[in-house]
Amino acid sequence: MADTFTRRAMLGGAAAAGITAASTALGEQQPNPPLKGRLKQSACRWCYSRLTLDQLCEAGKAIGLQGIDLLSENEWAICNKYGLTVSMSNGPGNITEGWNRLENHDRLVKESERLLPLVKAAGAPNMIVFSGNRRGQTDADGLANCCTGIKRIMPLAEQLGVNVLMELLNSKRTHKDYQCDHTAWGVELCNRVASSRFKLLYDIFHAQIMEGDICDTIRENIQYIGHFHTGGVPGRNELDETQELNWRRIAQAIAESGYTGFVAHEFVPKRDPLTSLRQAVQLMDV
Repeated sequence: MADTFTRRAMLGGAAAAGITAASTALGEQQPNPPLKGRLKQSACRWCYSRLTLDQLCEAGKAIGLQGIDLLSENEWAICNKYGLTVSMSNGPGNITEGWNRLENHDRLVKESERLLPLVKAAGAPNMIVFSGNRRGQTDADGLANCCTGIKRIMPLAEQLGVNVLMELLNSKRTHKDYQCDHTAWGVELCNRVASSRFKLLYDIFHAQIMEGDICDTIRENIQYIGHFHTGGVPGRNELDETQELNWRRIAQAIAESGYTGFVAHEFVPKRDPLTSLRQAVQLMDV
């Protein structure tokens, strides 16, 4: 399903271009210091279009990653080959066409029922879903429709032990009109679905744009959060001094909450990708 995600379209043919010479030299020459490992870290596949998936897995494993995010079913075996977890599987539908429309439900349910057993067999703990865009729909109606549709797949997800996670995205800059754009809306949906296997994918990049108040929001809502994504604000680039967030403090807040899931890096490197990924992993290792 990766080709349905507009933000992941950059994979395309560029993935075959391979790793840069600088990245190759880096992987061969620089040691990777041991990590504390309080947070399980992974990386989103689409951000590393200059690397093949094999190259990302091999280098990521050496850096200290425990998983790779946002993989489709034809990619799961490659990830598993390197002893990494498919930390987030692509799911049914896409960002703009999601569960907030009743006419989408039968199609999304059918695809979910096909995917969920495969996700389980691949050892993936999570499958991503999306609300879809408003297109004039009220938030109340979108909430009711999402609840109705998602409840249809939760008995199977519960039986298999797979988490279904709806991503919070910003509708201000990146994904105009997306409906699940505030934590409170997502939390209300979690309460209505009322399943321990349905939670939120809290994308810190998007949350900072829409709401800010990141650390306290995480502390107050950790029971509803099943996964995290990183990404520098502004620009969704490296987690460094050019960004407005204190990423190490955020990592501490996540670790102190008792959270045991994955934190996946979803930033687009402007510099050598493996250097940037290594620095992010070390920064978030609290």
